[in-house]
Amino acid sequence: MRAILEFLAGLVIVAITFRDLVQTVVVPGGARNSLHVSKHLVDLALPLWTRGQRREIAVSFAPTILITSFAIWVLLLILGLALMAHALAGQFDPALTGFGEALFAAGGAFTTIGTGRAQPTALAAFVVVGGGLTGLASMTMAVTYVLEVQSSIHERDRGVLKISTSAGRPPSALVLLEHYASLGCRGELDNVLRNGRDWCAAVLQTHSSHPWLIYFRTPSVGTAWPTSLGVVMDVALIYELLIDDDALSGLGSLTRRQASSLATELSKLLKLDTTDIDASDQEIADLLERLRGAGYRLRADANGDDFRRARARCAGPIESLCRHLGADGAPLTMPVTPLDPP
Repeated sequence: MRAILEFLAGLVIVAITFRDLVQTVVVPGGARNSLHVSKHLVDLALPLWTRGQRREIAVSFAPTILITSFAIWVLLLILGLALMAHALAGQFDPALTGFGEALFAAGGAFTTIGTGRAQPTALAAFVVVGGGLTGLASMTMAVTYVLEVQSSIHERDRGVLKISTSAGRPPSALVLLEHYASLGCRGELDNVLRNGRDWCAAVLQTHSSHPWLIYFRTPSVGTAWPTSLGVVMDVALIYELLIDDDALSGLGSLTRRQASSLATELSKLLKLDTTDIDASDQEIADLLERLRGAGYRLRADANGDDFRRARARCAGPIESLCRHLGADGAPLTMPVTPLDPP
């Protein structure tokens, strides 16, 4: 009876662990009733890395969580296989003498290097073969997932670089618009809004499917991705509510909705409280004055108060993401800086 219970316990551990691995790596967005190893690791480790202070999360945080998650999955799978092998100790030739030897046999089966001197027979042979297949599947998923993570981060950071190189540091939508005006390429702002909308949709798809991508950051990029999201949101709102350009007003509305969807969905996913954010009267006055000075024609019905309320509503979730990651939000107004600093 003890051997049966031990075998069943090992089988349950293997089944639940492998299911959690598949749900995290293969199934977009995961599923219910699983271990959620990576989520629990983030919940436990994040306070230790930030210690309650608003500081940027270290570059090594997300890779550490990723590697640790795979290590836990592997250890749990080997433990489950070891329990099953130990329950069938008499079906090995020679018989396994203890749990340590069963653990060695399970590890050998999982890594496909063999079970040592003990050769499995009967049901134990199926356990060993199953352990080998589980190990091969786990390693394949690990390699594939790492490549997928790298691809997703590359696409996200490419968009961040495009924004930050023309929006100053810290990046600001107003500085971006002034730079485009000074270079005589305001016609390219159509592409800025279209690319910003596409970027928001891509980030939402990848980061909602695999939430720990939220914590990955590349040191060479410099700007946190939620900060760049704030710039996209501000540019879209400015064109939607302030600048007199019928063609780009609608595109600004579409981009604003996509950016808002990205920020809202990820904030809900992380269970973040919306942060109140509001621009001052002076910031709104500076924004309108500098837009006119840069040559942008403002709408006859442009209203600074309407813009401020819309921005407070849309930028709240973005500010929550910035604070969660220890990053600075995108300021509404900043002193204009040269594109090519000395």
